[in-house]
Amino acid sequence: MRRTFLVFLTAAAFAAAADLRVVAGDQLRKELSEYLLGEARKHWNARREKVSALRTQEQVAERRQYVQNWLTQALGPFPEKTPLNARITGSFSRDGYRVEHLVFESMPNFYVTANVYVPLNAKPPFPAVVGTAGHSVTGKAIATYQYAWIGMVKRGFLVLAFDPPGQGERSEYFDRETGKSFVPLGTRQHDMAGTQCLLTGTTFARYEIWDAIRAVDYLLTRSDVDPKRIAVAGNSGGGTQSAYLGVVEPRLAAGVISCYMTRWEELWQGPGPQDAEQDFPGFIAAGLDFGDFMIGMAPKPVTMLTGIRDYFPIHGARETYAEVKRVFGILGAEDRAGYFEYDDEHGWHKPRREATYRWLEKWLQGREVDGAEPEIAPEPEENLNATKTGQVATSLGGETVHSINRSLAEKQFASRKALRLSPAQLRQSVSKAIHLRPRSGVPSVTEVSSQQEADGSRVLKLLIQTEPNLRVPGVLTLPAGKRKFAAAIVIDQRGKAEAADRVAELVKGGTAVLAIDPRGWGESAPAKGASGYSPDWQLAQRALLLGRPLIGMQVFDVLRAFDYLRTRKEIDASKISIIGAGNGGVVALYAAALEPRIASADLHDAVASYMAVVRSRTHRDMIGIVVPGVLSEFDLPDLAKAIAPRPLRIHSPRDPLGSALDESVASAEYGPATAYYESRGRKQQFQLQVAGR
Repeated sequence: MRRTFLVFLTAAAFAAAADLRVVAGDQLRKELSEYLLGEARKHWNARREKVSALRTQEQVAERRQYVQNWLTQALGPFPEKTPLNARITGSFSRDGYRVEHLVFESMPNFYVTANVYVPLNAKPPFPAVVGTAGHSVTGKAIATYQYAWIGMVKRGFLVLAFDPPGQGERSEYFDRETGKSFVPLGTRQHDMAGTQCLLTGTTFARYEIWDAIRAVDYLLTRSDVDPKRIAVAGNSGGGTQSAYLGVVEPRLAAGVISCYMTRWEELWQGPGPQDAEQDFPGFIAAGLDFGDFMIGMAPKPVTMLTGIRDYFPIHGARETYAEVKRVFGILGAEDRAGYFEYDDEHGWHKPRREATYRWLEKWLQGREVDGAEPEIAPEPEENLNATKTGQVATSLGGETVHSINRSLAEKQFASRKALRLSPAQLRQSVSKAIHLRPRSGVPSVTEVSSQQEADGSRVLKLLIQTEPNLRVPGVLTLPAGKRKFAAAIVIDQRGKAEAADRVAELVKGGTAVLAIDPRGWGESAPAKGASGYSPDWQLAQRALLLGRPLIGMQVFDVLRAFDYLRTRKEIDASKISIIGAGNGGVVALYAAALEPRIASADLHDAVASYMAVVRSRTHRDMIGIVVPGVLSEFDLPDLAKAIAPRPLRIHSPRDPLGSALDESVASAEYGPATAYYESRGRKQQFQLQVAGR
């Protein structure tokens, strides 16, 4: 029977470790929040100075090129253009327009479902609009968006409205037996696949924007479309797509961005980071903000439509518009930077739809109009299905974001750099990938309290300043006696309080223990998220926006704790090990790989590999350990190369949903680790113990 993580202890031993809280209240949580905000402000201030310094058209052109290059690269490399295989699957006519049901392939077997609204009261070739749907469950077909599509077609615009992946007819996680999606449509599907995309160095937005680019390609095949008068318009998540497409698609003539534009300085503290496609790793660190989407499209006419009570903060929108208007003015195009606000909440409501019509008619039809929306009768949503069953999964099958990303991951994994690197080179690669900051000297440590226990052990509560303005809590428990002790650093994803039994067991056996909460766990764990997003999701996304994966920050905290621990006179610096549980096991693995002086590493209940995450259709609590683009560099079992021949023990490895792996799967996952130890002649130093053994 395997040795479990929790054991029964004597009352005295438990008392020595059970009270592991260092600071009362939420002080450390606030400290982490202020630290991250302070890091972001450095970038915002630097960007503000750069944009404020723009004075000439040449400088604006240089900024625009920077934005276009950065965003194109951040979206992930676009695939090659392959045949669209577009086909109209049906149609119906209404007063003044016809609706065509369209299916095309933006990539081979990656089916896009769309509706084409064709004017019957105007003469072709028509100005056209790519209609990008927000995060509605039914995508293009929800009544709010139908109002916009019909309002435009009645004004002489041909509109192509499509379902983004994970919405409408394009559920990525559809269960044929139940006839339902086992991951909720919309943001939850985007986040599920988006987390996996990050591991291959891509983003979920890549797929949305590629669909939109291919939608433009399709429009250009139609003889009833004027190729010089194509615009994009969308709201909320559709506004996000409009903003991105305006930057990377040079064939657009105009853009409408509704209920999305604001400024990160306001969004950061308010609703916070949103879903996967709206958070680019390194975006803030690259000196970018919302206003750059419009600058990236300048001097083409683009307008931002806002709501005073929207959760995309109105003050940020106003500040962004003032900035963008000045930049457009340098180009002599101030009137091409549009702005509209209305005193309502989030949504493509009638006032913003009418502002959409005015903008598009002005710039694509050369008319100044009031934009009044006529009476509109939306269709029953099922009338707009382009597939027979209303779902690509059951009508056509084909690829999903998950399946395409998995194929990419398999190629990257097969040729990953770790296979060719020496242990020292691998450490450099890992350090660079997780954006580990340099460390030197010994961190400043404040001793909050010291207590002698009845069994002779001593408990020290500490605050370790791992970075300026950031402290992590630790509890150092020293066994009774005056000899030098072997020591262990213990980290648990649930917080150090959950490691109390482990601490007591080790101390009872004569090992000193430093249990710490790396930033974001335990005492500094975020209390709640906003806008329906989990606190862990938003914390990890804030870190990624700053260009520093959360796990890299946490590994840094652990290594600074190691730097401190090895200087204490009671500790044998050559015998400091590390023990981690859950995602803490992944942190421990990284720390042991990067610090050769760590004597050994024990991982309990940790996910086996990044490849397991991308191979699995679903996963849970993985965003915190994500390292963008990691699979072209290394996977978690590869880190054994940098640890061998030091002891590495894997206890009860888990799959991405937290279930224990059986022996055959676990052995396959850790094949590289076994090979590394065998190559060093130290096979016995690597131990793999599955659950139940």
